[in-house]
Amino acid sequence: MNTHGQQKYQVRLDHGIAGAGRIAPGAHLVVVVDALDGHGLLSTDETVAAVLDAVAEASEGADRSEGADATERGDGPVHAETVEVLLVTTPADADGVARRVLERQADRGDRAVVAIVAAGAVEPDGFRPAVEDQLAAGAVVDALAAVGIDSSSPEAAVACAAAVSLRRATSHLLTASASAGELVATGRADLVSATRAS
Repeated sequence: MNTHGQQKYQVRLDHGIAGAGRIAPGAHLVVVVDALDGHGLLSTDETVAAVLDAVAEASEGADRSEGADATERGDGPVHAETVEVLLVTTPADADGVARRVLERQADRGDRAVVAIVAAGAVEPDGFRPAVEDQLAAGAVVDALAAVGIDSSSPEAAVACAAAVSLRRATSHLLTASASAGELVATGRADLVSATRAS
């Protein structure tokens, strides 16, 4: 069992590609939050692709484990549901995520588990959490809670509290972040301005 996977919670949150692998098993939707493209070594598209790979690998491992348990119990074969991946690039996307989760729950006739991945950045010296992704991820947790999906892990709850308490400062924090500083220093301030305006 993955003790860092937050498996007992409906709403989970972790950081980066490795974090996606930890919290994806058992999730019906994976929300990748990448507020600023172009910083670090991976683009948003490359990050999403890497998260998809991590989710597939983690889910296959969970399926094998569950299948072995089912065989021991004498149950039939176990088939995982399709995992849906959503991309969030701004806190404004959060309400749309919440609506989609409600739709998925209605389709299932049961609750849908949500794994929220704050993408962060892969740098030459390793992984770096990104404050802009943390805040946008927290906005997703808050939007889910607003529609009654509030069985959140402590990790998700802390991100939500930060997003709510700093809501009026989000634009400033985005432009003052290390990620934005990297983009400005490399002549891509337009990406920061476009994200702030969205």
